[in-house]
Amino acid sequence: MSGSGSVTVTQKLQQHQQEHQQHHFESSFHLSTKSSVSQKSYSACKTSSSRRLQTTVKTEKGQEVVKLSPLPKRAKRTYLAIDMDKEVIGYVIPVFRASHEAVRGLIESHEEDVTEEGINYVAMRNLFVREAREAVEVKKVEKQTRTTHIREVAGRMELGKTLEEWAEFRKKMNPDSLTHLPEFIIKPRGQTVWEGKTVKLHCTVAGWPKPRIAWYKNNVLIDAKAKPEKYTVENSYNMHSLEIKNCDFLDTAQYYASALNVKGEASSVAYIVIKRFQEGEEAGPLDPKPHGFCAEHGVTFRTTIIEKFEVAFGNEGETMSLGCSVIVYPTVKKYQPEVVWYRDSVPLKPSKWVQTLWSGDRATLTLVHLNKEDEGMYTMRVNTKSGFDTYSAYVFVRDADVEVEGLPVAPLDVHCHDANKDYVVVTWKQPAVEGSSSILGYYIDRCEVGTHHWAQCNDAPVKYARFPVTGLVEGRSYVFRVRALNKAGVSHPSRVSEAVVAMDPSDRARLRAGPSAPWTGIIKFTEEDTTVGVVPGEPSDVVVTEATKSYVVLAWKPPMQRGHEGVMYYIEKCISESDTWQRANTGMPVKSPRFALFDLAEGKSYSFRVRSCNSAGVSEPSESTGDITVGDKLDLPSAPGSPVATRNTNTSVVVFWSASKEVKHLAGYYIEYSAVGTDEWTPCNNKPVKKTRFVCHGLTTGTNIVFRVKAVNAAGYSLSSANSEAVIVQAAVSISGNPTNVTLVEAVKDYMTLAWTEPSFNGGADIRGYFVDYRTVKGGVVGKWHEMNHKALPAPSYKAENLKENVLYQFQVRAMNMAGVSKASLPSSAIECKEWTITLPGVPVGLHALEVRDTSAVMLWEPPIFSGRTPINGYYLDLKLASAGEAGWKAAHEKANKGKYMKVTGMKAGASYVFRVRAQNLAGVGKSSAALGPILSQTRPGTNEIYVDVDDDGVISMVFECSEMKEGSEFVWSKNYKTITDTSRLTMVTKGGKSRAIFNSPSLEDLGTFSCVVTNTEGFSSSYTLTEEGLKRLLDISHDHKFPVIPFKNEMAMDLLEKGRVRFWTQVEKCSSACTVEYVFNNAIITDNKKYTVNFNKSTGIIEMFMDSLEVTDEGTFTFNLVDGKAKGTTSLVLIGDEFRALQKKSEFERAEWVRKQGPHFVEYIGFTVTQECNVLLKCKIGNIKPETQITWSKDKIEIAEDDEDAAKIERKDGHLTFNIGKISKADKGVYDVVLRDERGKDKSSFDLTDAGYQAVMNELFRVIAHSSSDIKIVSTEYGIILSSSVTYYNEELRVGWLQKDAKISVSERVKSGVTGEELWLKINEPTEKDKGKYTMDIFDGKDGVKRVFDLSGKAWEEAFEEFQRLKAAALAERNRARVVGGLPDVVAIQEGKSLNLTGNVWGEPVPEVSWTKNDKELLSNERYQLKLEHGKFASITITSVTTADSGKYALLVKNKYGKEAGEFTVSVYNPEEEEKKG
Repeated sequence: MSGSGSVTVTQKLQQHQQEHQQHHFESSFHLSTKSSVSQKSYSACKTSSSRRLQTTVKTEKGQEVVKLSPLPKRAKRTYLAIDMDKEVIGYVIPVFRASHEAVRGLIESHEEDVTEEGINYVAMRNLFVREAREAVEVKKVEKQTRTTHIREVAGRMELGKTLEEWAEFRKKMNPDSLTHLPEFIIKPRGQTVWEGKTVKLHCTVAGWPKPRIAWYKNNVLIDAKAKPEKYTVENSYNMHSLEIKNCDFLDTAQYYASALNVKGEASSVAYIVIKRFQEGEEAGPLDPKPHGFCAEHGVTFRTTIIEKFEVAFGNEGETMSLGCSVIVYPTVKKYQPEVVWYRDSVPLKPSKWVQTLWSGDRATLTLVHLNKEDEGMYTMRVNTKSGFDTYSAYVFVRDADVEVEGLPVAPLDVHCHDANKDYVVVTWKQPAVEGSSSILGYYIDRCEVGTHHWAQCNDAPVKYARFPVTGLVEGRSYVFRVRALNKAGVSHPSRVSEAVVAMDPSDRARLRAGPSAPWTGIIKFTEEDTTVGVVPGEPSDVVVTEATKSYVVLAWKPPMQRGHEGVMYYIEKCISESDTWQRANTGMPVKSPRFALFDLAEGKSYSFRVRSCNSAGVSEPSESTGDITVGDKLDLPSAPGSPVATRNTNTSVVVFWSASKEVKHLAGYYIEYSAVGTDEWTPCNNKPVKKTRFVCHGLTTGTNIVFRVKAVNAAGYSLSSANSEAVIVQAAVSISGNPTNVTLVEAVKDYMTLAWTEPSFNGGADIRGYFVDYRTVKGGVVGKWHEMNHKALPAPSYKAENLKENVLYQFQVRAMNMAGVSKASLPSSAIECKEWTITLPGVPVGLHALEVRDTSAVMLWEPPIFSGRTPINGYYLDLKLASAGEAGWKAAHEKANKGKYMKVTGMKAGASYVFRVRAQNLAGVGKSSAALGPILSQTRPGTNEIYVDVDDDGVISMVFECSEMKEGSEFVWSKNYKTITDTSRLTMVTKGGKSRAIFNSPSLEDLGTFSCVVTNTEGFSSSYTLTEEGLKRLLDISHDHKFPVIPFKNEMAMDLLEKGRVRFWTQVEKCSSACTVEYVFNNAIITDNKKYTVNFNKSTGIIEMFMDSLEVTDEGTFTFNLVDGKAKGTTSLVLIGDEFRALQKKSEFERAEWVRKQGPHFVEYIGFTVTQECNVLLKCKIGNIKPETQITWSKDKIEIAEDDEDAAKIERKDGHLTFNIGKISKADKGVYDVVLRDERGKDKSSFDLTDAGYQAVMNELFRVIAHSSSDIKIVSTEYGIILSSSVTYYNEELRVGWLQKDAKISVSERVKSGVTGEELWLKINEPTEKDKGKYTMDIFDGKDGVKRVFDLSGKAWEEAFEEFQRLKAAALAERNRARVVGGLPDVVAIQEGKSLNLTGNVWGEPVPEVSWTKNDKELLSNERYQLKLEHGKFASITITSVTTADSGKYALLVKNKYGKEAGEFTVSVYNPEEEEKKG
């Protein structure tokens, strides 16, 4: 069995070598695209081939020991074909001629660089080979015995084990023998689909090393990264796919998949055909698609989308819902369409940010917690088995409000790339708004999944919108966010990124793929592993993948020789022109083949190299990268081309621009707008767009704005483009709607007069005319249409001439505006051309509405073309609600209207009305005109009314403004609704959106109704009726403006100032800088001199004149004369007689006061105050005091010295002097003086505390006492009822009166009033029913009195009287109660043998009962105890010849009906002899 296995292995190896050589010589596709062949490359290739032949010969000889030379370093390959004799026989043309180096760079940016170890590949291959061989041999199984079967199975297992050992051995000896060309196991398959569908091409490619895959469309490389909305490329474990989204006809092409590795290239082609539903003009993305027949259900599904969502605006943090109602016809049971939502052509999947709902008839998309990432074009697509329909609208997301004015807004689109074990690249996009200053940089935060702790990744802000984050923990998941920084502070954080795992890409791919059968995960070796303990080789291909001012990122390929254990890396750097290498990562070695260096000097050049290491040691360094200068490799984008703005709708503008010419890795464009004349720029989009066309929504109608565009990439913002031409936000002009209601208004033998209704939609421009077509109708067969007029008709009526009598005709009408000619109206009914014989007038034409408001509208019309047999003498206007039937018509007026217009009032706001008009002549009233409407009675937003203005020159004009002017719009003024052509009465001046009609010479000829209509708008119009009364009022205003008077806020006034100065002043309401003032006194002009000082403050309008003093000669009239242009004003003040003399005295006093205050003086003279405690204080306030100023108090001209008793009452604090009299009495009367004296002078203040002064103090004291009184309280006693009130202090001079039922109470023995301490009381002894009622205590307070009232009636009386009776009864009982009042001692000591006689005095009414007790036992009167009661007052006890047995506790008990009492005493009997013995 062993020999057989050996032979089999040898044959397999020989066959493998032959296949290897055959592949090598058939084609050789390499990475170089050079067409020239160098001798050096040819030699290297020849040498390599020669060595391989030698190896093959040795193998074919069957030597058991195979010694293979290691592969030489490969020379640069060329596209050469070599024959068996190693001669160049020509060039091999690859399938595509694209640059494979470019392809490699492109693919490497999309794929993860996964390095697969050869041992895994060999083990997998051998396992599949063994299973395939066993599967073939199973077919040859014949009936065998069990023993034979077990033997063969054991043999096969042994053979498989031997094959694995040989494969492992060969792999160790020559790993290069495993490499082979790419091979398509599953080729992409061509497809044919309808427009709008998504196509996905799949293929499976084998090859070693793992081939790179590139996709081509018609030989043009597909860059999926540049067009993510169109293409998606995915690679996973040799399964490759290309997804083409939202296919259109241009996607029909040849698609190639090209696989490339070091051994060569292979390709496969597939054809994609996109079918259209119909030929002709290409359908737009929003156009409904035709539906096809569904054979499964036997119907054709037709889809209608209604209740569509409009362009939406939301703010960050809000929740927004978009929805449409969908009708699918016919309805099939248990069949539902598929609803798919897209954002910017990318399908949306449900997540925590996106929620979708299909209820069976309505599709809803809910965006939870809006972010700027949610901005874009949203499309709802309804797929049925007959086709699909779509609807799209844009969603704008505004930035959340910043906490501090000037802060930047949050960045957006945070994503993670190139994740490894300890390294990940975070990218983001810059926000549209930088704030009050440019963005200085960004902070990146990370948070480990499952925690809520955010850690800042960078200490210094980074300007570049791409940052490598290092220091991650392998195997943990992280999310990231970014914040922007400017001079004002830090922005809100962005939306967090998707979670990313820090691990090797190959490990992450294995985790995503899960376990794969039939791989067992176990590889066994039968010999010693020679790679254990081997120092790894050096890394290769060290390159700088990113270089900015902040950091440099290196990348390299792991070493080929590294053993079974993982390798880590050390990075070294060397400054240019230096030979010293420094280790960059001085701590732990890195695990990923990526590393970011931050501590580099900008502008300097560095070289870098890498060493690998494992437990066995550190490898040799890799080749150096060469000098790399630290700085941004990516430049800022150039400014985009000048934008072009065009009108779109009333709230949107379409902006086009040229793409930036110099830009790499464009993130998109931001569009901004600004109102003309301002420098405030507002962003149109908060998420950058890559297209060069954008529709800016949410603009204000009528605003004149300009646009600019700036590009953005990872390096930052470009300069803004030049501003666009200004554009007014209003709807673009389009072709109008078609006319309606073509009717006949008059017929004669050879002509007919037609009329029709104007289009309801004029396309944003005035209707310039109409074209009429006709055709004949014979026997029900219609002929061809012919034009009747070649020149546009100005009015909605036409006289069709040269017709044939008794022939039937049909007519149709087209309207024309500046955009073109509309579609034709519906044909009229067949009308016979024959003469009318009726006498009534025809129908009026041209009925239209102006000045539509909430409750009114003006109707205008033209007379009928056919007036009947007599002239028209009036019109009748009818109206009805649009919802009402024919019976709802009612007349708008009673009498015939002579004019061709009428204002309808009394309409209901928000209701829709329909109007018609009828003409009248002497024969009667004709038919109604075509109905006009429905007209919505609602004032259009932005509507202004005509107003009358009178300018400063007295010119009267009428002004009308319109905020929605469009291109070609004009103001048309009318009088009585006839266009004004004669300018002799009015002059029209129009500027922008304002028109002014100026009256040249207003008079009674101008009375009437003036109206103004703005053409090319949606009915902006207004009117103003000028009446005779209104004209007179306007003429008066005009006169005032022609001959103006300067208005004064107040007439001239006079103020007396410090030092006795006098100020004359006035103030005007407004004046110009040219206003002048003339100061006059008694008709003499005053100038600024020593006596008079004048001032005119034109900013405040205050005019002043100052005089130091008033003299006798200053009596008279003072006047201010003002002149301001043609305006004049005069104001005067007369000072004569007593008024002048009083003012003069007051001035002299004020001057004396000023002199007094130059030294120590009284700011406030002595006064008094009474405190709440009723203390009287004399107080004054002093000023301009120095330390040496003497302050002297005196009473009755007697100075109060420091040692006097009254000196303690004087206090000085904070400029106030106080003399505390305390509780005042008549002894405190007197005159109190205070004198201030120093070298500057003296001042004196006195207070007369006698007579009037004393009475004033007492009155104030009485006021304080009166107001301190409490409410009246009631107290019952045994004698009666007491009413009382408490005061803080009582003075004997205070008058207090009591009243009962508002009558003064006369004092008697039964009713008394008085004072006890601070208690004021009224005692009512033995109260009776007469004492009930309201009691008032009147306390004098210095003026009138303070009253305290108590109502002694009702419950209060009952309770008080009841308590009085109770207390009275209790007092009576207490007075008459039996009691011992005296006579008994406490202790009696008596000698034995003596007689004891004690008498106690008793009291009680009635006379109490008396008893005696000894030791609580009652005594009875007998021979030994003699008990007596004499006169009912004296109770006695007599004990004759006492013994020691008589000692004890005795009590005299008295008792009557009111109570009882005991008088206790102790009797002690002693024996003298015994006492002596004890002694």
